[in-house]
Amino acid sequence: MYKKKYTSRNIRGKLKVSKLLRANPKLRSMIPHTESFHLSNLRSMAGHFGKVYIKPNTGSQGIGIFKLTKKGNGLTLKEIAGRKQLSHHYRTVKAAYRRIKSKSTGKLIIQKAINLDKVNGKSYDIRAMVQRKPGGSWTFSGFLVKVGSRGKIVTNYYQGGVIYSLQKLGRKQGLSASRTAKRKRELSSKALKIAKSLSKYRTGMHEMGIDFAYDKKQRLWVLEVNTNHPQFHPLKKIDPKAYAKMKRFARSYGRKDD
Repeated sequence: MYKKKYTSRNIRGKLKVSKLLRANPKLRSMIPHTESFHLSNLRSMAGHFGKVYIKPNTGSQGIGIFKLTKKGNGLTLKEIAGRKQLSHHYRTVKAAYRRIKSKSTGKLIIQKAINLDKVNGKSYDIRAMVQRKPGGSWTFSGFLVKVGSRGKIVTNYYQGGVIYSLQKLGRKQGLSASRTAKRKRELSSKALKIAKSLSKYRTGMHEMGIDFAYDKKQRLWVLEVNTNHPQFHPLKKIDPKAYAKMKRFARSYGRKDD
């Protein structure tokens, strides 16, 4: 029997995606400063921002991520190793750099750390899914909110995080229904602009998982754009309607894993 193949193309690498988005004047303000991982870049960004993330340029599921924070005359380096979070203290950026290099194999990036908004004392980000049927226009298809474990440097579901609907997030934060609806309009509009902007650089793209975050001052940021099999299966139980819509679109371009 003929099996339809997955046909959605992607843009490989967080650094490339960051540069493409920063090239768009209408999106630039939402993209955290991001550079390739070198000692000189780590020194300058840690010195300027105080807190930075070091991430694999591709993939991760929260694995292999580091957060470097200046503390007085030294630095604290937290790292995700498997499903554990480790913490180290160093006197110099070079010492932290050596640790990161020793624990990493692929290409890394450095990204300005955002002081994330919280719910019940836990950091969260919001994934907006945008999809299109082959030959169709981009369509917003739903949200999932990733709430991290207390004290963990990532919100990822695979690292012990939990999933909320956008409505549940609003209730937990004491927001009115109208405020949550306003958030939904803002996020879906921005998500579609990002999808349209990136798809100008690569034909044949049919899905994106765009990870948004509000900081403590409610400024909106784009932490990451996943164009290669962005996950949405955790929505199956908490928002069956959104999950069914995403699955229906995914089937139209040959995706079978969710």
